[in-house]
Amino acid sequence: MGTWRQLLDGLTVSVELTVTTLAVGIPLGLLLAVAVGSKSRPIRWFCIAFAEIGRGLPWLVLLQIFYFGLPEFHITLGAMLAATVGTGWGAGAFMSEIIRAGLDAVPEGQREAAAASGLAYRDILRYVVIPQGIRIALPPLIGFAIMVFQGTSLAFTIAVPELLSHAYGIGATTFRYLNVLIMAGILYAVIIVPCALMVGRYERQLRNFV
Repeated sequence: MGTWRQLLDGLTVSVELTVTTLAVGIPLGLLLAVAVGSKSRPIRWFCIAFAEIGRGLPWLVLLQIFYFGLPEFHITLGAMLAATVGTGWGAGAFMSEIIRAGLDAVPEGQREAAAASGLAYRDILRYVVIPQGIRIALPPLIGFAIMVFQGTSLAFTIAVPELLSHAYGIGATTFRYLNVLIMAGILYAVIIVPCALMVGRYERQLRNFV
């Protein structure tokens, strides 16, 4: 029971890190998805570069940069904050493509009808394009959120006490790595499998609605 309790403590941290990562990544992804279509060339190219770096660098490298690299500039982030910033950047970069695909899937006729009714471009985005685009992009966003949850296991490299970190700690004490890693895998599955089933169900409902 003591082992399960420690692993559950780690699972709680993994879920918290997933939530904070998504809290950073989703708004960042939406901002990048909209800004990439900006008429301002500097803004557009800056956002493209920002997103490409976030997609191009492995999350492990991002975590190491924010935790070990920033102290070179006299900036020190706690392990949890560094993990949130690093994974949030990476998640936002990937989510920007998912959200942009959803925005592009909104029928052009609806944009034209909104413009003909006198709505400004900002209001068209706010009231027409973004609500429908997010609904279209929701299944892949939830699917990516599952991958974010799996990716939180990388945070053990910067001393975040998440699930895998607890599993390694227990294994180092008991020398029974296989057993404890299987237990950790079960806890990951308890979260991931229901979420994956929910994504599949929502996708079927969305197809029937369309």
